[in-house]
Amino acid sequence: MPRHVLTGAPGAGKTAVLRLLEVRGHAVVEEAATDVIALAGALGHAEPWHEPAFVDEVVTLQRRRQEAVRQDRAAAVFFDRSPVCTLALSRYLGFGTSRLLAREVERVVAEGTYDGRVFFVRNQGFVRATPARRISFEDSLDFERLHERTYRDLGFELVEIPAAPVADRVTLIERSLNA
Repeated sequence: MPRHVLTGAPGAGKTAVLRLLEVRGHAVVEEAATDVIALAGALGHAEPWHEPAFVDEVVTLQRRRQEAVRQDRAAAVFFDRSPVCTLALSRYLGFGTSRLLAREVERVVAEGTYDGRVFFVRNQGFVRATPARRISFEDSLDFERLHERTYRDLGFELVEIPAAPVADRVTLIERSLNA
């Protein structure tokens, strides 16, 4: 079963791309960090990303979601982020790499859990704030560069998905799958 990662800076449009891939019949797996943030908020923790445990909570949820995808599927599955993204996030937040995160990144790279080509959804020239996304556009560009470097350093090839209407971005992804 081919497992493809969508990555990019916060606010780049990954979720919209994921939704259209889903509507077009592709299996998708949601991003974990947004849900960890939402749960923390519901529990009264407004900014959980300031706590080092946040990274491990994201990694744990990512792993559960990855394992929940049925192994007998022949169709491609698209993941909104991967543990490599969480490694970039940990670095961006100034945390060291936890043992759990290091093991998970090592595992997914060694096992080839995800396709070696990662769909890198580029920024759209702006960022809209949400409860889970409180980053300036300038900071998102730094984060985008860090994501790119982290994936490349681990041997992944980045398939550029430039700013464009969502349908054009999805068509580019689908064409890339067939190439």
